[in-house]
Amino acid sequence: MHTPEGKYAWTAVVGEKGQIVIPKQAREIFGIRPGDTLLLLGDVERGIAIPPKGSIEQFSRHVFGGDES
Repeated sequence: MHTPEGKYAWTAVVGEKGQIVIPKQAREIFGIRPGDTLLLLGDVERGIAIPPKGSIEQFSRHVFGGDES
């Protein structure tokens, strides 16, 4: 199956404790390291999204407004 450049798809199994393992290739591409905090967004109709790591700060500014300093 051919996918557009920069587009990826992976699968993950949910364990008994509700945990998932992010595939190694995804962790490498997106620079995800042990101990990182990830933002998960959910929409009942569209599903769950995990935006890039830097999105937490951007999301906080959008929701709470202004500068965090």
